[in-house]
Amino acid sequence: MNTLVQRVMATRAGFGITALRVLVGIIFAAHGSQKLFGLFGGGGLAGTAQYMESLGLHPGTLMALLSGSAEFFGGVALIVGLLVRPAAVVLIATLVVAIFSVHIHNGLFMANNGYEFALALLGGAVAVLIEGAGPASVDRAITRR
Repeated sequence: MNTLVQRVMATRAGFGITALRVLVGIIFAAHGSQKLFGLFGGGGLAGTAQYMESLGLHPGTLMALLSGSAEFFGGVALIVGLLVRPAAVVLIATLVVAIFSVHIHNGLFMANNGYEFALALLGGAVAVLIEGAGPASVDRAITRR
């Protein structure tokens, strides 16, 4: 196997990171499905695009598609444990944009639409980036071959 691919997919982490990545992945996949498909009370692509435009993120449809796809497919990648490091990088970038374009001016706490929740998810994504997928993952199964 190519050494770069092996490095990206390698992990020495234990089951703690597995639990963290699955739970964070569920949250991301749910948020992405709100943006893309309108599930769980979300606005779907059209509603999210309108919101992105109101934030000054243009073109709104492209921004909604990119953020929704990053969250949904990145979340699914975390849940199954496939290519978790590249997924974590994309999710980290998405969270940084969300924090600085939506939440930073509201302070830390969620009660004021602050960045508290996004920061917690950012911490989970950074941990997955550093540690890898853990033992119960497709990444581990592939690198064991």
